[in-house]
Amino acid sequence: MAESLFIPETASKEGKYEAILPQIEALISGEKDLIANLANISAVLKESFGFFWVGFYLVKDNQLVLGPFQGPIACTRINHGKGVCGTAWKENKTQLVPDVDAFPGHIACSSASKSEIVLPFSLNGEVAGVLDIDSDKLADFNETDQVYLEKLMSTLEKTI
Repeated sequence: MAESLFIPETASKEGKYEAILPQIEALISGEKDLIANLANISAVLKESFGFFWVGFYLVKDNQLVLGPFQGPIACTRINHGKGVCGTAWKENKTQLVPDVDAFPGHIACSSASKSEIVLPFSLNGEVAGVLDIDSDKLADFNETDQVYLEKLMSTLEKTI
């Protein structure tokens, strides 16, 4: 696939996901390098939705370590079970957080972050990392994001 992206600007959130998910799948399906794929996924999501921060943390030496991302500088390491990302890793479950200040133990990498969604992805049955998306708006994520981003994580797992 050519490195181009079609984003229907006037589409609903669901419509944008419907448009970009097949494009992401085509983009990563021929590439086996995990970092390259994570970088492109981050770029597509940031460009498509204008989220404040989009990126990945990878499990290394029993910590989440910052991977490819789009946005301002971020926390470099997150411990297991700590903050939204560490909780998603520990529970192996999507964390949908409408107000990060109300999340017990939230790690504030940026005070501009107001809401967040974090989704784990697995390799060989173990969580290998998480996709972390932050918004500078309260309650910016909902079940639509969760459904489509979980589909995206499933696609990613099939390519790694």
